[in-house]
Amino acid sequence: MTDLSAERRTRAAAHERDESPALAGRGRVVLLAVSLGAVIVAMTQSMMIPLLPTLPAELDTSITSVEWLLTSTMLVAAVAVPVLGRLGDMFGKRRLLLVALSALVVGSLIAALTDDIRLMILARAVHGLASAAIPLGISLLAALLPAERVGSAAALVSAMMGVGSALALPTAGLIADNTDYHVLFWFLAASGVVTFVLVLTIVPEAPGRVGGRVDLVGAALLSAVLLTLLVPLAESAHWGWASPRVFGLLAASALLLLVFGLAESRARNPLVDLASLRRRDMVATNFCSVMFTAALFASMIGTVGYVQAPEETGYGFGTSLLVGGLFMVPTGVGMLLLAPVSARLVARRGASRTLALGAVIVASGWAVRIALTGSLWHVLLGTTLVGAGTGIGYAAMPALIHTFTPLSGLAAANGLNMLFRSIGSALASAIGGSLIATYTLSLAGETLPSLTAYRLLFAVCGLAAVVAAVAALTIRDRPSVTSSGPFRVAAPLPSPPR
Repeated sequence: MTDLSAERRTRAAAHERDESPALAGRGRVVLLAVSLGAVIVAMTQSMMIPLLPTLPAELDTSITSVEWLLTSTMLVAAVAVPVLGRLGDMFGKRRLLLVALSALVVGSLIAALTDDIRLMILARAVHGLASAAIPLGISLLAALLPAERVGSAAALVSAMMGVGSALALPTAGLIADNTDYHVLFWFLAASGVVTFVLVLTIVPEAPGRVGGRVDLVGAALLSAVLLTLLVPLAESAHWGWASPRVFGLLAASALLLLVFGLAESRARNPLVDLASLRRRDMVATNFCSVMFTAALFASMIGTVGYVQAPEETGYGFGTSLLVGGLFMVPTGVGMLLLAPVSARLVARRGASRTLALGAVIVASGWAVRIALTGSLWHVLLGTTLVGAGTGIGYAAMPALIHTFTPLSGLAAANGLNMLFRSIGSALASAIGGSLIATYTLSLAGETLPSLTAYRLLFAVCGLAAVVAAVAALTIRDRPSVTSSGPFRVAAPLPSPPR
């Protein structure tokens, strides 16, 4: 049991500290460096989506092999994010943030220098390691910035996941239409180097490293759980939901999860704090993360291909790849602009109500997409509402995690929340892929998704948003007397490393 009186004394001392102008200025630069890293890392996760149709010919391979450029990143990220988050708590959040940014640079350089599909898949797997930069950055800011600035900073960095994903689509489309796809990876490598240098020279290390031994058994078991869960989700559209491989792997995942729980409950330095993860409020918060991310990823699936479809389908508009990507830009802009608004709503109305509000806005966006199909501005309105609601929800989640998590476990908790977001993306991909493959129409000898397929996808996402709103309202904005939180303690920024 953590000493709450000592926690309160530390917090009071932090609030009494006056922040100098120089410290305030450096705090803004620290936030800028971490946010830039979050945007670039988020771009790596979505940038391949517009390129998938053209890469089989350019790489002389099959569409199945090319799809592993997405799957490999997702699988490695699912394992790396909670593991690197835990290592950040143990050995330094800034140190592991630099490791994640290094993976971004290395993966981008490998992809920029090759036309071999095997090396490209390897490069994208290395990109999966970089995904940990977002939860590590949020946790680092929570440990460094004054308490009154943590909410808005965490909201901004959390929203960067959606901003980067939205910007990745038109950027990749522009490059695919006008130049070689390798240029995109050179851009990511250069951006990664700039971010790495900024973090190395400006951002200090956070206090409160707990040390200890790495839980290798827990890491191995968690990897096995996630691989057996995510592979069948990623391949369900090809294998079919009735495939013995899908059922077998999902059953193996459930069994391995049980073994993982038993092992972690007996570990001296567990990879995952199961007691914290089982709390009702944390369960509801992570459940909402799955739902929100599924909605955002489904918005990409249901927008770019939707507006590019020929007009003869009865719903498409025959736009170019670039225009299709541009339709996601308002989503990113809305998330960016609403991050500070969400932080203020959290302060005034509570994080749970703010999270519920975001879910209701997401549901309204999907209702628009179902009901209105006759004009491009209808699509734009729906995607903007989905993005705005997701931005509000993403900004509220760190506040809830920080409320119920001790500072010594903050990076691990944010890493696990990022893991649940990855599961949400995998679910959206699996459900969307299955619906698009099932409900089709034939046009000039080509098989295309029907309007029914998209409307069913939108309806599933709208229902998920409603369920998330209900779940959010069950979360307390303050821990009970017996809870181990809140643990957020402001700490002065130490001097930059030399």
